[in-house]
Amino acid sequence: MDIHITLDGRHALAAQICRQLRAGIVDGRLAAGARLPSSRELASRLGVSRKTTLEVFERLTAEGFLSPRPGAGTYVAAGLARAPRAADAATPLELPVWTRDDAPTPQPDFELDFRGGVTDRRAFPFAVWRRCINHAVRVEARTPARYGDPAGEAALRLAVARYLGFHRAVSCGADDIVVTQGAQQALDLIARVVVRPGDVVVLEDPGYPPARACFEALGARVTGVAVDDEGLIVERLPEHARLVYVTPSHQFPLGMPMSLPRRVALLEWAQARGAIVIEDDYDGEYRFEGRALESLKSLDRDGRVAYVGTFSKTLFPGLRIGYTVVPPALLAALRRAKQLADWHSGTLTQTALARFMHDGDFARHLRRMHALYRVRRQILLDRLHGELAPWLQPVSAAAGIHLTARLRPGLSETALIAAAATQAIGLYGISGFYRDTPAQAGLLFGYGGMDGVEIGRALDGLAQLLRDGVAGKVAT
Repeated sequence: MDIHITLDGRHALAAQICRQLRAGIVDGRLAAGARLPSSRELASRLGVSRKTTLEVFERLTAEGFLSPRPGAGTYVAAGLARAPRAADAATPLELPVWTRDDAPTPQPDFELDFRGGVTDRRAFPFAVWRRCINHAVRVEARTPARYGDPAGEAALRLAVARYLGFHRAVSCGADDIVVTQGAQQALDLIARVVVRPGDVVVLEDPGYPPARACFEALGARVTGVAVDDEGLIVERLPEHARLVYVTPSHQFPLGMPMSLPRRVALLEWAQARGAIVIEDDYDGEYRFEGRALESLKSLDRDGRVAYVGTFSKTLFPGLRIGYTVVPPALLAALRRAKQLADWHSGTLTQTALARFMHDGDFARHLRRMHALYRVRRQILLDRLHGELAPWLQPVSAAAGIHLTARLRPGLSETALIAAAATQAIGLYGISGFYRDTPAQAGLLFGYGGMDGVEIGRALDGLAQLLRDGVAGKVAT
């Protein structure tokens, strides 16, 4: 038979011949049962050594593409040809709805960047962390090579339990905690245990898009419920919701805390309907005004709240360590879900973090960052209430490492963000966080990644853009 093979140079000849013969068989150009030239004949045609063609035949025979018949030659194996490609006959790949949502995309790095959820790595004690990592390496070196506990390293769970009890009034022990790959995996695991396809799941609106995508991925019917100055409007919750996701300490993205009466009302609502509430306490450690409000979990007496926390906002996101405290009825199932997902989180970083917490370095770092963020927050507030007040109306927020300000009527969020980008200033809008209620225009100012001088420079640039009217004029 006539075989068309083109060799590109004299490098990896056997691999080149194999690749082209394999493609010809799969595409159907070499029909099943067709007899190939002998190894000697093929070598002569291609100008290669017989050793090369013998290697090709042996490799393709071992892979199942060729079928040698003693005394008769080598033939193309049967059942390997694929149907001819036809664009009009191809069945389009149907993807779940959540995969077509606004997926996270890499964002450009700006010189002055108000990106939310960012911590200041310049202020992190890496020398201390290196000592903790070295300790973890020594522990790993003397530990038998085995898989760990799906719930996480015991030392870290104990440290987290003590921290939550003292700082967030969450009564729990080490055995009540499951360590996860950040807060996002905690949400996924809880949803896998609780949510069935078709169940109604409620999010605050505006709210956290990755949480919505997580629940939709499991087939839930996700609906947004509006928030006001006291947080989630509980009386608007749908009657048959299975799960409610809230950020009561620092509503994302607007920033207001959920009032105590609303917290009590939400717990009573969940108890009456047998629902589960996920409390995402993503940056509640940083509170700057008034006394700390009780966590929702601390008020739970009926096993309705699954508490989720993360070290991404207190240390740095690359650590990828979060945790959850779930109601006792869910704990065994959640451990099993974690084991099925990835067996357990990395033990080296868990051991290092446990040492960091047990030695008091975590508490010292939190105190330092609290002082730094307090200064940055005040700089931002002073400017928002001062020269930027004609264009921006800040939303009251007592905690967290970002502030939100609504744009006054007549201003374009999109135009302002685009103009700021040309000045190397990263601004981020809030309108995209609305899904089921009318969107409002505004800006989210993350101040974790910039120092006071940088914040001042960025706000100088923003003020100039607004004075120049790049976002439109304020309606009068």
